[in-house]
Amino acid sequence: MSPTPFGINADTLSLRPLRTVVFSIGSNLGDRMEYLERAVNLLRATPELEVVAVSPVYETAAVGGPAGNPDFLNAVVIAETTQSAEAMLARIGAIEEGAERTRDVRWGPRTLDVDIIVYGDSIIDEPQLTVPHPRAHERAFVLAPWADIDPGASIPGRGPIVALLAGLDTGGIRRVEECIAA
Repeated sequence: MSPTPFGINADTLSLRPLRTVVFSIGSNLGDRMEYLERAVNLLRATPELEVVAVSPVYETAAVGGPAGNPDFLNAVVIAETTQSAEAMLARIGAIEEGAERTRDVRWGPRTLDVDIIVYGDSIIDEPQLTVPHPRAHERAFVLAPWADIDPGASIPGRGPIVALLAGLDTGGIRRVEECIAA
């Protein structure tokens, strides 16, 4: 059963905090838009998670990785959840696996990449999970779509996203006309 807006799980009648989680999604292989739409739909189908905003889509040059790495389509998803950050990490791993993502080359081409950018105001530094995302404040392809849907947002320990974005080169990103289906 879904939680109420107050984070009450009707199955266990336990009170868990409601957290805002920000995901960055990207694809640079195959039907890139279809992979982004699939990711959003699977996030929407996640128990105890409610998608509250999906950004416009941006096309961006690949950052790092091998020469000739194809351009990405990127977007940001804002959701609210009562699930733990670890449960969110497991869920996005399953979503990537369902898209047949491989991890052969660091920052290499991929059908789907889903990252947790922030999880509430939590700071997590574990071997499997670092939140806020350690490079989000340096990435216009995360900050620009995020600023489109939540310009007042901040990255814990880094500051307001619009100020961070203002300090970056945004020449390698462009907003595309095609949108993720609602």
